[in-house]
Amino acid sequence: MGGLMLSVHQLSAFVTAAETLSFTKTARRLHLTQSSVSQQIKALETHLGVELFLRSGRTLSVTDAGHVLLPMAREIVENSVRAAERMELMKREVHGHLIVGCNAACGKYILPILCTKFHQRYPLVRISCQVLPQDLTLGRLAEGKIHFAFTTAKELDPGSAEFRLYLQERLILAAPKDHAWLKRKEIEPEELYEECFIMREPGSGPYVNTKRALAEFGIDIEKLNVLLETGASEAIALAVQEGLGLGFISKRIVQKICRDRVGSVKVRGLDIIQNIYFGRQIVRPASGAQVAFWDFILGLDTSIFDT
Repeated sequence: MGGLMLSVHQLSAFVTAAETLSFTKTARRLHLTQSSVSQQIKALETHLGVELFLRSGRTLSVTDAGHVLLPMAREIVENSVRAAERMELMKREVHGHLIVGCNAACGKYILPILCTKFHQRYPLVRISCQVLPQDLTLGRLAEGKIHFAFTTAKELDPGSAEFRLYLQERLILAAPKDHAWLKRKEIEPEELYEECFIMREPGSGPYVNTKRALAEFGIDIEKLNVLLETGASEAIALAVQEGLGLGFISKRIVQKICRDRVGSVKVRGLDIIQNIYFGRQIVRPASGAQVAFWDFILGLDTSIFDT
């Protein structure tokens, strides 16, 4: 083995190649030529005195030595990136790349507003939004694969993520404009069994919160007449608008897409509040961009979402 110092650029090429198992994809991701990637990997192997990949034609696989090196190399590369971002933060110029996970509704109606405000303050930070099912979002946050998440649940090991209650939104019972219930001051909870519904899928935030609230009045959500189950709250709003049935949906979404075409039915005593949590991963040290995003978002006045 040569000197003790390892090249971060060579380690970055190695980590990316180990993840993609392709020098071509590695070159594309790192904005290098394929020959440059091959040279960096070869130089690293020579320096360490071991083979890191087995090459068979166009097939690439990681050797035992490569698997041993990979987690350490990844940590060195990540620490190098964080060090560079921290130094930029010290110069009051925050750089970096943030990955935020959320559901479709947050991705459409909340995150664009937040990202616009943040970009005005930190124009050199790039943000990627991953719209995912909530369980997948929480899983990736716990593993540190995404940096932040907006969710309606926070069931994670406290050692892997930190959450703050960020917003509360009201779910309403939306009905077509010509529905007879809209002519009444309120209906009794038991009358819900008489109607047809469009529902979010079990396990989703709106479903869980609606189920919990109805149960307080002895109403079993599973005994309601559900005509359509969907993974998109917007689909519920549009189906209600078209007269397919009624649906429990965020008041925010109704106001955004069909304010004048559906109405809100008041059910006696029923008030469904959905919490939206803002969380961050803590399994890895936060970069300067991550610190800036966390502080900035928590410092914003949430009344910006009321317009």
